[in-house]
Amino acid sequence: MNKLFFSFILAAWVSFASAQDVKVVYHITTGIETAAGALNNIQNHLDADPKVKIVVVTNGPGVDFLLQDAKDSHGREFSSSVSTLAGRGVEFRVCNNTLKGRGISPDKLLMETKIVPSGVSEAAKLQAKEGFVYIKP
Repeated sequence: MNKLFFSFILAAWVSFASAQDVKVVYHITTGIETAAGALNNIQNHLDADPKVKIVVVTNGPGVDFLLQDAKDSHGREFSSSVSTLAGRGVEFRVCNNTLKGRGISPDKLLMETKIVPSGVSEAAKLQAKEGFVYIKP
């Protein structure tokens, strides 16, 4: 009887665990070129797992791609990629400490962004309290 009970509990746990959606935080802390690759990775991630919950947290030079008119080294603006990803449920969170420290006005950010008090603490909170997997592109 104990084996049967154990088997039932194990099967229930596996079923529950596999039913959980994956949650991922992409933490971008370096410049424009890193962001270009990260957005491509996020697109591929969504294509492979459309149910994944993705939050992009930025601080330091990582906020640069979320500024209006930001362009990669090939002259392509980030605004359409960010808009497309936001339309697929990706959230973009920007560190207020970085904005203040660098004198960047919040009205210079793309409309898809949300300002958080600290990018580092936001990434930590998502991992520790909300069960997000951490990816550092």
